[in-house]
This record gives sequence, structure tokens and C-alpha cells, in this order.
Amino acid sequence: EGAAMAAEWSVLLLTCQPGGCVSAFQRELEARRLRGGLGSRPPPLLLAVEDPWARLGSGGATLNALLVAAEHLSARAGYTVVSSDVLRDAHILILHMGRDFSFDDCGRAFTCLPVEEPGAPAEALVCNLDSLLGTMTHRLCVGSPPGVWVCSTDMLLTVPSAPGIDWDGFQGVRVIAVPGSQAYARNHGVYLADEQGLVRNIIYKGTEAQIQQCAGPDGTVPLVCGVVFFSSDAAEQLLATHVIPPLDACTYMGLDSGAPPIQLSLFFDIVLCMAGGVTEEEFLKGGGDASVRSARSVLWTALRTFPLSMACIPGASYDYMTTSASDHIRSLTLLPGSASHLRFCKTAHSHVDQPCLLEDGSSVINCLLEGAVQLAAGSVIQHCHLQGPLEIGPGCLLSGLSAGSSLALQGCPLRNLVLQGHHVRLRDLSCRVFTLTGCLDDWQATYLNVPWAEFFHRTGIREGDLWDAELPRRSCCLLNARLFPVLHTREALGLEDVLWLLAPGAAVASEQLARWRAAWRMSWQELLPCLDKAAELGARRALFFLQGQRKVRRVLLGRQDSSLLPLARSAVHEGYHEAVLGTLDEVASTAGDAGVAARALACIAEILGCMAGGEGGLRSGPAANREWAVAFGRLESGDIAGGVRELAAERQKWMSRPALLVRAARHYEGAEQILVRQAVMSSCQFVTVGQTELPPLGHWVQVACPARLDLSGGWSDTPPITYEHGGAVVDLAVLVDGCRPIGARVRRIGQPELRLVSLGGTPQGEAAVELVCQELEHLRDYCQPHAPGALLKAAFICTQVVRFPSQKPLRVQLLENFRGGFEVHTWSKLPHGSGLGTSSILAGAVMASLYRAAGKAASTESLIHAVLHLEQRLTTGGGWQDQVGGLVPGIKIGRSKAQLPLRVEVEEILVPDGFTQTLNDHLLLVYTGKTRLARNLLQDVVRNWYARLPSVVQNAHALVSNAEECAQALRQGDLLLVGKCLDRYWQQKKCMAPGCEPLAVGRMMEALRPHVYGQCLAGAGGGGFLYVLTKAPRQKEALHQILAKTEVKCGLRVLQDAHQQHGQSSVQPPTLSLAHSPRVSRSSCAPRRAAERREAGASTSLSLRLARVFRNCVTPPT
Repeated sequence: EGAAMAAEWSVLLLTCQPGGCVSAFQRELEARRLRGGLGSRPPPLLLAVEDPWARLGSGGATLNALLVAAEHLSARAGYTVVSSDVLRDAHILILHMGRDFSFDDCGRAFTCLPVEEPGAPAEALVCNLDSLLGTMTHRLCVGSPPGVWVCSTDMLLTVPSAPGIDWDGFQGVRVIAVPGSQAYARNHGVYLADEQGLVRNIIYKGTEAQIQQCAGPDGTVPLVCGVVFFSSDAAEQLLATHVIPPLDACTYMGLDSGAPPIQLSLFFDIVLCMAGGVTEEEFLKGGGDASVRSARSVLWTALRTFPLSMACIPGASYDYMTTSASDHIRSLTLLPGSASHLRFCKTAHSHVDQPCLLEDGSSVINCLLEGAVQLAAGSVIQHCHLQGPLEIGPGCLLSGLSAGSSLALQGCPLRNLVLQGHHVRLRDLSCRVFTLTGCLDDWQATYLNVPWAEFFHRTGIREGDLWDAELPRRSCCLLNARLFPVLHTREALGLEDVLWLLAPGAAVASEQLARWRAAWRMSWQELLPCLDKAAELGARRALFFLQGQRKVRRVLLGRQDSSLLPLARSAVHEGYHEAVLGTLDEVASTAGDAGVAARALACIAEILGCMAGGEGGLRSGPAANREWAVAFGRLESGDIAGGVRELAAERQKWMSRPALLVRAARHYEGAEQILVRQAVMSSCQFVTVGQTELPPLGHWVQVACPARLDLSGGWSDTPPITYEHGGAVVDLAVLVDGCRPIGARVRRIGQPELRLVSLGGTPQGEAAVELVCQELEHLRDYCQPHAPGALLKAAFICTQVVRFPSQKPLRVQLLENFRGGFEVHTWSKLPHGSGLGTSSILAGAVMASLYRAAGKAASTESLIHAVLHLEQRLTTGGGWQDQVGGLVPGIKIGRSKAQLPLRVEVEEILVPDGFTQTLNDHLLLVYTGKTRLARNLLQDVVRNWYARLPSVVQNAHALVSNAEECAQALRQGDLLLVGKCLDRYWQQKKCMAPGCEPLAVGRMMEALRPHVYGQCLAGAGGGGFLYVLTKAPRQKEALHQILAKTEVKCGLRVLQDAHQQHGQSSVQPPTLSLAHSPRVSRSSCAPRRAAERREAGASTSLSLRLARVFRNCVTPPT
């Protein structure tokens, strides 16, 4: 039910009774536009329209709304008078609020349902209005021609996703019906239609014989459900009647012109005139007074020629919202079939301290329940802030009660009762009034579920207290009984002033009765026109965000995977962003956990981004403005609470316009990254460094590493995902064109300085970049990834070969500890942005060789965690899969648990005999010619993860499970299943980082698809290398020819250029083979000390092999 299958409204109108609340309802419509719930492009005109008269009727309200819509469309089109031409191509929806509702101060339209919509872009209470809007926009009205839809809001309506209405050749007016039982029809309206679906008559509360006449073959009857569609032609004719007396009295223009009021029904005064079985004489006789008969005559003349057809929707259902409390409670606790398209939620948009005390079959909507609040099945609490201990029995509806009411409720026998708090406005005076009725009350004969006589006897109240003496006894009823205290001359009134009516104790009965009699009281009938709907909607909104703040704390401190982004959007739209920002500040500063605090700061960044409203620039950008330096410094030093306070203080200076908000959001993401780094650096405790003999001056320690291919699970290794969710990645260590393409070598030199040399594609290549660091100040930019030599500088600091910062100069440190300095050479045969893990593997190679050259020894596990630490210090972020893939040989799966400190555990995957060669024969690497931009992808992924977008959370689960499945496929030697895992993995990568598949790469993959079991871009995607698992072995030449015939053959040309830049003359795509062979003895891995002694001072090369020797490795230079 996406935007592609939605009616696109030109105008959406909500009609309401007169009474000064139209602006509040206009605000509600605008709020729904901001939430994205009305999604038309361009957005529709939204109009809350007040009826000109108090009892206008649905027909009069329709005509007035149609006039208002036409007037606004005419003005938009540039007309100076109302023109019916604007209706020709318009799609108009008119929603009627109708009469007041005893169980919701804002009417049936704004009755909140026990529903949550986790997929909605903005979190909000779901009202019946929202349910009907969704049904009309995404189901019922899809595909209809231009015209006017009219819909009542006094029912719960459900329509199947494909209602099956045929609009071919449609003309005139169409009514929508739903199938219902004949028993239900006795109190409702039904359509009598012929076999062609043309309506003959409308029967309201008909006899059994009349209803039976309407029944279909299955025994059901087509119920009137309050929905009508007028074609453009019919709408034009209806609009034309607004200038003809007495119909002019239905519109605001008639009111302004002094016309006498008139009441018209949509169905029995407008629609019925088009029913084929009704004669003009019958129709006119059915009118009441002369003005209505005259109006019917005008309508007959205008509309009679239009055919009236019926569409009865199979599977649709309809529940009228009656004045019965038990019916209403049943609707809110069972959500009957009429609302089955909605996701029932027992605690919708509520914070409940002890949810176990809520029985199944109960419902809590927009509430904050603190302490022990027990709720029995068949009861509802809505819009309440209550504090336990409280016990609420069955059959109760509690609404609009604040925390101050809780004390009065304690120990009160609550069973089969409706207890409501109302906002009432008496001219300029606003006050709170409480009403109490019985769930089973008959409005004519009982009160609090007992006859009036029993109530009078129990309380001492007399008839004269409730009704005026001149009122006929037969007219005395609950509706006009002055039961509810409003004002007292000396004392403030509260909930206890109605609760005493339940069961007064003998000692307090007379006192309470006297207090009750002394108060000015109102009846239901008097209260209803005084209800302050704007204040009530505002109170609901305030409570929603109060419980929303509790949700923020609960989700963050409980490390839940619920998304807070929809709530953040709503807070911005509704003006509650400051309250939510304050809560996030509090959580970040008091959590005592860097991971929780980082997510809280990410949420603040989201709110600031939402406040910018899509203006002010891109979310990703620099975050090093000096104004934020103090806050960043506190975070870097470990003072999270102080840092959060400084951030909040600085934030206030950046709230005035979108450009500043976006920049502030970037700095909050920068602050969040500081805390992520601190969380990841907890992995340092798994770095164990031992001491070994210091190699002689001038002796090279060289490390050559394979590249890595990620077969599944990538992104789950990325902080913070890896320690908040847990990760698993299957990696291969691979040779490219028969050699290990990444390497580093280090030697000690006599001069107390650091020489940093970046070579070409081989150890023998020419120096591309050469730096000499002679002072600590030269290392200061180690944390700026694009600074020359930043990785090598960071490696010296992270291995603690050099202490930075330090009071000791670099020269002194080097001489004291190593009797000289170091020279480091690095190289990579792979093009930049290859996706094969070059930078992390290179960091591992540098650290391994540096440790050894400095007389230290570190295991492979230590190196994996040391690289994690280095990349956080370098501020590039990144996960652990690259170093696992390149430093641990062969095929393996790395795992991390959802916890801190972050620890990576690696398991070798044992494959069947010969399967390694099978993989070598079927695995090929193709350079796409695109350089991937992992940094930008990483920022987006982390942002989406922190927002806990449901799709991203589900995808994280899928990544880990796919990795385990891929590992099992490798153990079984199942090439086909490995290929399926690859294809699935590529879909998961695209879900995690949309935009990682360039169009050219997509075409390349499409060309290769028939010839491969699976394929995937290496690493983050977006470019770099594509690896494919071919169906047939040794297919390099065949695939080369396939690509050469497609429009993407330029990818191979770029490959040639890229490799020439790296000192390689081959123009063919590189081939892969697994870097894997049996474990060798310890002695074969160790440097040959005898050779060192014989050639002391000579420039020799030692090859450091990390636990294994690889076949076909590059021979180290001598």
C-alpha cells in the first residue's frame, strides 16, 4: 500500500460543528501532512470547515464543504468568482465529524485506537480519522475518476486492500456498501439494489420483510456505511444548487446573507432522489416541513438524471460507534473485524511500569502508568497519567485523568464505570470537570448501572437536585441531569467530588452531599457544547510526548532495537523537540556507558537534522569547528557528562536557521564518533605484547599479506553495530595474480628519526611519498586520515614505539629505547578503493613488522584488536573483518558478541579435500573501474543503525544468519549454496547502504548472471572489485569476452590503467587463489639469528610469517 497505490487528493476537508474549534482541527490536519500521511504530490489543500449552523445535517454539511472546496480551487486557479470548472479534474475528499460523542471529547473522528504503526515515518496516536484516511486513500478510492468522495467518521471501517470496484464507464453517483447480517440491519440502513447494482431504495430500520428483500444469495444485506462518491458532473450539479433557496441556507454564504437555517440528510435528502425505485411524489412527501420539501424539489430536478449505483465490497466490515459504553469498550479491547487492517497493541503509545498487571483483553492508549496499576480484562485506560497502587476492575473506561487524581482512586471500587476528565471552557474561564457514568447505563432509566430510585436512596440526592421542577418527568434522563460539579464558591473541586457517588460512607455522606449541593453543576447536555477540544487535543499531545520521553529512556538504557526516529520527527513537527532534546542530554550524561551515550548523541543529531527540514545542506560534512572544541575535549578525556553539558550549551547557539542546524548535527555526529572510538578502544585489553630480541640495525622485517574477500556478513563487524548487535563475517585470504599484494617492511636506523616511505605496487617500486619525522609535532596529524603518512604515524603511537603526547622529545625517546630511529616502507598492488580491505590489512602489516623491529611480539589475535584500536585513533572507524580476512590465512569466520569490551574471535572453516582448489578454479575478480567511497557509505550506515530503522535492524539479523549459513555451505563443499549466499549477501549490502551499486556495475552483473552461481562487490560496494563464483571452472577468458561484448567493457580498460599505475603491465583482470596451506613449525617462522650475527650491519631482509606460510607468495627480496 505504498504511494504508487494511493488516491491523490486535490482537496481534503474535515467538517465540524460550530463552536470555535475549527483552528484546532486545522492544526490536526496540518500535523498529518507533516507526518507524511497524506503523501500526494503536490500536497492537497487541507481545510477544516465549520458548519454554518449547529444542526445542519450531513447533506447541508456536504454542500457547504463542496462550496468551500470549489472556492479555494477557484482562487488557486486564478478565478475571481467560484467556478464549477475546477471540479472537472479534482479529487476531493470530505470527511464529516458529525455529532458529539459521550466517550471522547474530540468526537468519534479523534477517538484514539489501540494501534501502533511501526512503519510510519512519524510516530503519532492513531485516531479513527487516521484509520479512515488510510482506508480511503490507499484502498477504497484508488483508481476512481475525478470527483468528490464523502465519508462519515462515526464508524470503524475496514476495506480489503483490493476492493475490486470497477470504474470503467462509470457515470453519476456511487454508494459504497459492506455486507452485514440481517439482524444488524434492523437498527441501520440498507440498500435495495437490482441485479445491475443500481440502487432502487434506501431502507432505514426496516421491517424483517423489507430487509429480507435486500438480501443477497448468501443471506447478507448491503449496509449503508456512510461513504458516497459523486462524479465530477454530479458534483457540479450539486454545487449549482447552493445559490437556489432554500438550499442556499446550507452554506456559510447563506448564513452571511441572512437565510433561515435548514437541516438536510446526505442519504435521505440528496442520495435518495437518485434511487430508481423512488418516485418524485414519494420523495417530496418524505420531507419534513415546507422548506425541506422545497429543498428536495430542487435536488430532484438537479440530480434525478444521474444513475445511482452501488458497490458492495466483499470482505469489508463496518461498526457504527454507538452511545453504548460497553460497545465502545469492546471496540477498544477487541478491535473487531472492522479494524482488522490495524495492528492491535495492548499498550499503544504508553509507558507502563508493570505491564504484567495488565490482563489480556484490556487496552491502554496514550498513558503513563507508574507503579502498580492493575487493569482487568474488558477495561480501557486512555490519555491518563496514573500512579499506583490502583486496581481497575472489568468494564471500565478511564479517560483524561492526571497524576493528581490517583490518590482519590486508590481503594475505590471501580467496576463497570466510565470515568472521564474534561477540559471545559466557560467564556474566558477554563476548568477541569469530571464525569462518572455506568458502563451499563440506560440513558433514559438508570445511573451508575442502577435505577434512579436506588441511586437516590443510596446517596440522599433528590430529583429536585438534578432537574428543574417545570421539566416533565418523562423528559428527565441522564443526559439532562445536573450531576457533575463544575465550580465551588470556596473550595477547589476534584475527582473525589464525583467518586463519592459510588458508595459514600455513612460518616462522610452528609458532608459530601452538602459539598456537592453547594457546587455549581452541569448536565451532560450542558457540558458537551462547552468542551474545549483544542485544550483536550493539546493535553493528549503533551501526554504523548511525556510518555515518549519515558520511551526514549527505556529504549536507550535498555539497549532496545526500537527506532526513535519517528518519535524525533513528531517532536519536531509538534514543537516538543526541546523536551526530547533535554531527555537525550540527560540519558547521554548519566548512562555511564559510552555506547549508550553515543546513541543518544546520534538521536540529538537526528532531531537537529529534522529541524532543518531538508534545507541547510547535506548531513555528512566536516565536524571540527573550534566552537565545539571544548565539548569534544571533555569527551576525549572521558568526561562524558561534562562533554554533554558543553554540547548542549553550544547547541543553543546553532538553532536559528537550517544551515546552522545541519552543521550542529554534523558536530553531534562527530561527538558520537568520539564515544564510539572510546567504546571500540576497550578492545585494547585483548592486545598482548611480549618482548623479544631487538633485531640489529639495518635488518629489514618484512610482512607480505594477502587481500581479503568477504563472502558474507560484512557491515555486521562495523562499530557500533558489532558491539550493539553482534557480528559474524566469512572471509577468504586470497592471492591476487598469484601473489600477496599488500606489504610493509621496517628496519632500525642509526638516526633518531622516523622515515616513512610509501612505495608503488611492489617492494621494489619507487617511492611515491617520503616523510621524515624528527619531532613529536610532526606526528600531531596522525588522527587526520588524509594527512601524509597518517596511518604510519598512528601505527608508531598505537604500538607505543613512540609515546604521544609526551614531555620527552621524539629524538630522546628513540635513542633511549632503541638507540636510533626507524624506516618504514609500505606498498600495495591494489588500486585505491578496491574493496579488498587494503588499508586495514596494511595497518596490520605495518604493526606486525613494527612490533617485531622494536623487539616486541604480538599474536594474530592481538594484531586484529590492535588494528581496531589504530583505526579508531586514526578516526577512519571501520570494523574488524578486513584484518581478520588478511591477517588470518585461509577460510574463516570471525564473530563478535553484542557487548563491550569488543572482542573478535576467529574460527577456521575446514573444507572438504579438494574444495580449496575448486574455489580457486571458480572464483574470479573483475575490476569495475569505479572507486568506492566507503567513508560516505559508512556514515550513512552508522546513522541508519543508530536510528534503528526496522529494515536496517532486520538486515543486521540477516547478515549474521547468512554468514553462518555460508560457513556451513563451505564446510559441506556446496558451491551452489555458497553462490546463493553471495547473491543474498549482495542484496543485504544494498539494503544496508543504498546506492552502493553504480548503474554500470549493475549492467555488468546482469551480463554475468547466467554464468555464475553468485556475485558480489567486495567490501562496502560502490565500486572497486567484483568477485564472481562461476558455474564452470577456469572461466577468466570466457567472462572477459562476455564483458567485452557488453556496454560495460570499459570496466576492463580501467582495470588496465589502474594496474599500470601500480607498476603492473598485465591488462587482464586479476585472478584469485586462496592463501592457504598447512601450518609450519615455529622454527621456520623465526628470523635466522645465525645469519643476523654473520651479517651484522648488512641490509638483509627477514620475512615474518603470521602463523602460516602461503603458497605462491612473493619471494622476499634479499
